[in-house]
Amino acid sequence: MNSEEEFYDAETGLESDDSCEVSFKDACVYESKQTVNGKVPSENGVRERRTTLPVPMFSRNDFSVWGFLKKCIGMELSKITMPIVFNEPLSFLQRITEYMEHTYLIHKACTLSDSIERMQLVAAFAVSAVASQWDRTGKPFNPLLGETFELTRDEEGYHMISEQVSHHPPISAFYSESLNQDFSFHGSIYPKLKFWGKSVEAEPKGTMTLELSKHREAYTWTNPMCCVHNVILGKLWIEQYGTVEIVNHSTGDKCVLNFKPCGMFGKELHRVEGHIQDKSKKKHQVIYGKWTECVYSIEPKVYEVNKKAEKKSGEDSKKHKQEQSTVGDDADEMPDVQETVTMIPGSTLLWRVAPRPPHSTQMYNFTNFAMTLNELEPGTIGVIAPTDCRLRPDIRAMENGDIDTASQEKERLEEKQRVARRERAKDEEEWSTRWFQQGNNRYTGAADWIYKGGYFDRRYSDLPDIY
Repeated sequence: MNSEEEFYDAETGLESDDSCEVSFKDACVYESKQTVNGKVPSENGVRERRTTLPVPMFSRNDFSVWGFLKKCIGMELSKITMPIVFNEPLSFLQRITEYMEHTYLIHKACTLSDSIERMQLVAAFAVSAVASQWDRTGKPFNPLLGETFELTRDEEGYHMISEQVSHHPPISAFYSESLNQDFSFHGSIYPKLKFWGKSVEAEPKGTMTLELSKHREAYTWTNPMCCVHNVILGKLWIEQYGTVEIVNHSTGDKCVLNFKPCGMFGKELHRVEGHIQDKSKKKHQVIYGKWTECVYSIEPKVYEVNKKAEKKSGEDSKKHKQEQSTVGDDADEMPDVQETVTMIPGSTLLWRVAPRPPHSTQMYNFTNFAMTLNELEPGTIGVIAPTDCRLRPDIRAMENGDIDTASQEKERLEEKQRVARRERAKDEEEWSTRWFQQGNNRYTGAADWIYKGGYFDRRYSDLPDIY
C-alpha cells in the first residue's frame, strides 16, 4: 500500500433539538428548503435524490485500532497509509461539497441591503459548514492526483467543481458559483493532522473565500481546529475549537467566532460564541449557539445582561459538579451533552441544523445531503469528467458493501498512481493541473489555488487516466 497516502480527518451535526425554536422577529428567521422523508420533493421536473446507501456500513468491532496506531504517535498522518476499515464511502472532494448543504444562507445574504445583516448570515454559513462533522468517525478516501468531483444542484441554484491539485502535500481546491452569478465560494484545503495517543488533531490549512457580486463584497475565513477523541479506546467523539475571523474586505466589518473547547466539565461542548464589529470596532451583534444545533444573533447589551444573570445562577451548580466529577484514565470521556441552546428573548434564529435520517447510524452517520453525493444519476456517465470520484471503483465497491474488492481496488489505484509518478520523474515531466492554477488570494495575499474556468464546457479529452 502507498506509504505516502495522505490521511484526511473524520469530519462530522447532531440533530437539532425542539428547544431551538423560532425566535421573535420572524421576518429574520432563515430556513432551508423543506424535505419530505429525507428527499427534496420532485417539482418542475427535478428528480428526487436517494435517501439511503445501497447497503448498511460494515462492523469495525473486530479490527484492532491500537495495533495499527501505536506506531504513529507524534507523527504527521499524511505520511501513513490507513487501512480501508477507517473509511467511509466518499472521497474527500465529496466531503468538501458538504460546505454547500446550507447554501440558502448565502442566497438570503445576497438579498439583504445591510452589511451587518449579511455578515450574520455569512457567519451562520461558516458555522454550518462544519455541522455535518458531528459523529462522522469514518474518514473519506484520499483523492488521487487529478481526481475531480462535480456537484450540480439546479434546484438550489449552484454548481461546484473540485480537483486534487497536489499529492505532496495533499491539497484539494474547489470553486462553486450560483447559476445566476450572485455569488462564488472557493478555496483550497490542506489539512495537517497528528496522532497524540488518544486523539487525532487536525489543523486546518487554507482560506475560504465568499464573494457576493451584487454587493461587490468578499469575505474570507479559515476553519476551526478539529480533534477526534478516543481513537483507540472508548466512544469516539469530535470537538471543534479555536477562533475563526470572518473579514468583509469591502466594508471592514469583522465577525470573530470562538469555537469553545469542551472544558473540564463539558459545559462548553459544541458551543460557539462571538460578535460582529464594524471597521471602527463597534460591536453590533453577538452570535451564539452550537455548531451541532443552531446559531442565534442578539444585541450585545441584551446578551451581556443575560450572561451576568446566567453566571450568578450557575455558581452553585458548578460547585456541585466538581464534587461529582471523575476522570477516566483510559479514555477521554465525552461529557454528557448539556441542555440545548437556550434562546435569549429578543434573539434572531439564523440557522438550525436539519435532522438526520432515522437510519443514519447504520449509514456512516451520513446526513441526507451526504447520502446523495456518490449517487450516479441517470445520464451522468458520459457527461461528468472521467476523473470524477463517483467513477472510482474502490469507493463504489465499499458503498455496495464489498470490502474485499474495495481494498483491492484501492491498492490497485495507489500503485497506478505510483507508476505514473515514476514515469513523470523518468521523463522529467511536471504534473499539470487541469482546472486550477497556483496563485495568491486577491484579498489576503496568501497562497491559494485559483479556478481557471472551463469545466462546464464539457471538453474532457485531455484528462489523465487515473482509474
